[in-house]
Amino acid sequence: MKLLVIGGAGQVARALRETGAGTGCTLVTQGRPGLDLLDPASVSAALARYAPDLVINAAAYTAVDTAESDSAAATALNDTAAADLARATGARSIPLIHISTDYVFDGTARRPYREDDPISPLGVYGRSKLDGERAVAALNPQHLIVRTAWVYSPFGRNFVKTMLRLATSQDEVAVVADQVGNPTSAHALARTLLEMAHRIHRQPDEALFGLYHVSGMGDASWAELAEHVFAVSAALGGPSASVSRILTSEYPTPVTRPANSRLDCAKLQRVFGQRLPAWQEGVQDVTSRLIKEESYST
Repeated sequence: MKLLVIGGAGQVARALRETGAGTGCTLVTQGRPGLDLLDPASVSAALARYAPDLVINAAAYTAVDTAESDSAAATALNDTAAADLARATGARSIPLIHISTDYVFDGTARRPYREDDPISPLGVYGRSKLDGERAVAALNPQHLIVRTAWVYSPFGRNFVKTMLRLATSQDEVAVVADQVGNPTSAHALARTLLEMAHRIHRQPDEALFGLYHVSGMGDASWAELAEHVFAVSAALGGPSASVSRILTSEYPTPVTRPANSRLDCAKLQRVFGQRLPAWQEGVQDVTSRLIKEESYST
């Protein structure tokens, strides 16, 4: 299987590049300037050049707060570009895996969200990702739309790295305790995406296509996640701090985050037989790597 991953510098794309080795697929990751999702001609040229059996779109505008004042850029990448990619892959009968987000929900439910639950994003980022989902579903019937949440990794900017960096200069860190979700290791997500890709490549059954929730097992608040990161780090001789639990109202942001970001992944297990590990396993792995490589300050 020849797999083209778009979004070469992002957490999921980089995890796919590492995880894909030895899995029986030829994996190419591309981003700007080699493949510019904002340029349909660039997308068409890349599809012709690489002739992939399957495409994973891991590129997105993810600056949740900045999107409020930069809605044109968020819409261009999360909606318009997703539509152009779905149109181009659909015309060539290439299956497309498109990464989306828990932010399509408003967080008012009292249980984990299922794929068929009502959607009501709270800001521009969530709305642009929802519009991208709808475009992908409409323009390429061979699609897997994968909603995930709270992704962390050794790469780029993410919560785990931020906590370790703050602990190098602060004895106490204030962290929101009334937002709950499923922390998700980018590498665990990547392994599951590859399993899904192999399955639909071997068995392109239309019953497999559709919308799936894919996130780490178990839930936590941001404060609980921070506490676990610091406990793991301290045991390894890395930076640590105490956590001051605060309310969302004490940490105002331009966009209100969903209080409940938990995703129900039962459909993933039922259809694909896949389940991500407990989020604590990923935190152990990522924290250990960051401390070993001393790469949490960048």
